[in-house]
Amino acid sequence: MLDPKLFREQIDIVRKGIARKKFQVDLEAVLAADEVRRHAVAEFENARALQNAANKEMATMPKGSPEFQAKLAEMKEASARVKELEKKVSEAEEVWKQVSLTVPNIPHDSVPEGRTENDNKVHSTWGDVGQLISPAAKPHWDIAWFSKAIDFERGVKVAGAGFPFYIGDMARLVRALIQFFLEEANSAGYTEVHAPLLVNAASATATGQLPDKEGQMYHAQTDDFYLIPTAEVPVTNFFRDEILDEASLPVKRVGYTPCFRREAGSWGAHVRGLNRLHQFDKVELVKWTHPSESFNELENLRGDAERILQKLNLPYRVLLICAGDIGFSHSKQYDLEVWAGGQKRWLEVSSCSNFTDFQARRAGIRYRPKDGKVEYVHTLNGSALGLPRVLAAILENNLQPDGSVVVPEALRRWYGKETIKF
Repeated sequence: MLDPKLFREQIDIVRKGIARKKFQVDLEAVLAADEVRRHAVAEFENARALQNAANKEMATMPKGSPEFQAKLAEMKEASARVKELEKKVSEAEEVWKQVSLTVPNIPHDSVPEGRTENDNKVHSTWGDVGQLISPAAKPHWDIAWFSKAIDFERGVKVAGAGFPFYIGDMARLVRALIQFFLEEANSAGYTEVHAPLLVNAASATATGQLPDKEGQMYHAQTDDFYLIPTAEVPVTNFFRDEILDEASLPVKRVGYTPCFRREAGSWGAHVRGLNRLHQFDKVELVKWTHPSESFNELENLRGDAERILQKLNLPYRVLLICAGDIGFSHSKQYDLEVWAGGQKRWLEVSSCSNFTDFQARRAGIRYRPKDGKVEYVHTLNGSALGLPRVLAAILENNLQPDGSVVVPEALRRWYGKETIKF
């Protein structure tokens, strides 16, 4: 949610920011709702002031006197008017809140112009594809033993498409990746949390999944719970409606969770195998920062995710996402993509984003400076990392002529073996 002052004092900035993004917004409806709300608040405050003044006058009058009785009748009318206007304010506030939720965050000035993913800019690259990719690389779904290690067919029987079983050593490798990601985050100063997998509508609204991404989430309608699409949602809401001490910032948390996404409309070769699933594992980094430091913290966050890919010897590139392709709640976003040598294409494994105060305003997350009134924190998050595509790249890039896969050295402490073969 944007600062309401922007609509009144810097509307041109809001218009320009919305125009840079891909979302359609009825800005005039937002401005009209804000005008109605402010008028209702002014009426209410004026009526309450008159009520308070009448109450003070009554206190100076002899009880039972004609003047007192007249003022008492006036007070009853004033009280009824205040209650009527209080209800009017509440209704106007709700209308304004609903329309304001349709306005996306404003892109940061450093975000490049563009309308689609084709306009994203390559920020940096790491790793020599020629040296780090095995000559035997092939798409992971074409590896001879793949269906024995990751059983999609039985996953379809039990749940549906996009819900595979990981079997034996492959399940062990998934567990090793999770442990490795968590330990790396811990070394970088993140405190681990084990979060709920279901959230209420207020939590999904706070982080921007609602009302923008209803179609991508699984909804338990009876209890009005949502299965989380990412640990960002429950972890960010940890401090909802709380005030943090300025000295505690930045607060850094890491959480591993399964994630659930409907991925409606996804199809084609790019979603084969592990490329896109409805249930997958991910380790998420979340930060609550001082506004003056949030963009520096975004660079640090990106570095934390990059360091893991480097330790896995996975070639990758960093994309700076253009204004037309960044998310609804995002102010600035980097995507990290690994090179999958078998598919010969880039696979996104992390998105690192700064939401400025957009999520914090929705969630009511503030901090208290040493001097002055409370302010909203800035929130950030990034995947470190999403497992399926990292796993796909490991299988493809490290495939040997004999059909075995060399396990990256960084994982052997938890996996316990140097190769994978079924």
